[in-house]
Amino acid sequence: MTVTPDMQIWSGRTDTAEGQSALRWHQWVQPYAQQQPVGVTLLGLACDEGVRRNQGRIGARQGPPALRKALANLAWHGSSPVYDAGDINCEDADLEAAQQQYAQKMVEMLGQGHLALGLGGGHEIALASFTGLADHLRTRESTPKIGILNFDAHFDLRFAQQSSSGTPFLQIAEYCQAAGMDFEYCCLGISELNNTQSLFDQAAKLNVRYLLDRQMQSWSLPHVEAFLGQFLSAIDHLYMTVCLDVLPAGQAPGVSAPSAHGVDVMVVEHLVRLAKASGKLRLADIAELNPSLDQDNRTARIGARLLACMVD
Repeated sequence: MTVTPDMQIWSGRTDTAEGQSALRWHQWVQPYAQQQPVGVTLLGLACDEGVRRNQGRIGARQGPPALRKALANLAWHGSSPVYDAGDINCEDADLEAAQQQYAQKMVEMLGQGHLALGLGGGHEIALASFTGLADHLRTRESTPKIGILNFDAHFDLRFAQQSSSGTPFLQIAEYCQAAGMDFEYCCLGISELNNTQSLFDQAAKLNVRYLLDRQMQSWSLPHVEAFLGQFLSAIDHLYMTVCLDVLPAGQAPGVSAPSAHGVDVMVVEHLVRLAKASGKLRLADIAELNPSLDQDNRTARIGARLLACMVD
């Protein structure tokens, strides 16, 4: 079910004496409603079930409010309206129903012309985000060419009887096959030691483009930029998702599976900005924030910063 946004969470410092040029996010965000001027809309998927099914450490259900709190006090430098549409809560362990409700809400928001930003929650949000975007675009194009850009230490191509935080991109591949669409998946930051050979074989079978975490150092940026640019040039619409476990554990401790290596936040932010600048971004989300495991809100702060990078 959709929960009405709790606007009290949008609070923070107010620099009244400095006027309108000193606004922060909490002073800019408004409740979402239909037929509002086009802007950016936030929607959370408050869910632990996908991580639980994937044998991870639960706590991601509190990710959406933690991201809002971290966003609230950031300085506002944009001009577009920003709306909060609240959360879809996963109830009675019915992950599939929550994903469907989330996707339907995304169809509505995208149909209004908004850039949609999702707040996770486990990475099961990816299936819901993609199907929402694809269902929206298929009302306008028979076979939209959607590219999936995932910053992640894991492929999340597991086969399982039920949806989980480890299965979304295999499920998306199955959706694409059924819809006659190309499966265009680019994953940046893969940890070789945290993905079995079976997952690498599955990635090869599905023609997944990827770079390992150790291939994404700052001195490798020209190669990484070219790799990403080639991917972006071949698609018409971009769905971007950031799994926070792509970052080193010292930068992002608040995730179910912290990375021993990871990709530095400066590299990830640079590439997020590059993807945004393509003009093809339609929907993005942040996944796998687990506030119960966070330290000094470091992970939430990084997630909020990356979200802010996606807003004009």
